[in-house]
Amino acid sequence: MAALAVVVLAVAGCATGDDAVARGGDFEFVSPGGKTDIHYPEHERQPLPEVAGEDLFDPDNRIAAADYEGKVLLINLWGQWCGPCRTEAPELQRLYEATRDQGVQLLGIDLRDYNRAAPQDFMRDRGLTYPSIYDPSGRSLLNLTGYPRSVVPSTIVVDRQGRVAAIYLRDVLASDLRPLVDRLAAEPTPDP
Repeated sequence: MAALAVVVLAVAGCATGDDAVARGGDFEFVSPGGKTDIHYPEHERQPLPEVAGEDLFDPDNRIAAADYEGKVLLINLWGQWCGPCRTEAPELQRLYEATRDQGVQLLGIDLRDYNRAAPQDFMRDRGLTYPSIYDPSGRSLLNLTGYPRSVVPSTIVVDRQGRVAAIYLRDVLASDLRPLVDRLAAEPTPDP
């Protein structure tokens, strides 16, 4: 009985420290030092896990981040209900238009919008032409363990090799992203 009590106390002690990041069995992304802009040096970049889901405008069409292999990919988590997204979306559209000829692709992921018409109207009203995944439940993000999945808006920047180069846990302006996007777009396209 005493041995069982020691085991229970040891296990409980490991799970309750102030530095624990696992809660409820899920890994929770913890921003290093509370940063909202996280940049990964090239030697520390990790491959983007699979991210895919149904097209916002065509439920029969599936969109995947892998569809844009060899491009610099900006993945923006947004919702039409999100106030900062209303400012950010036209900024991202301008950046996309200015850099797509350099091999840059923007991919939106619409979250927590349970009426498909609302985010469709949001995109049409703002003249947004980049593709977006419709994902009210956030299922397309399940593979993103170790990355933020619940911060809206946020943007994940992926280099041409399919590795995460930066994460922005806030609303961004085109000018915030442009230097990084230009630098990544100048990197060589990987051989097939």
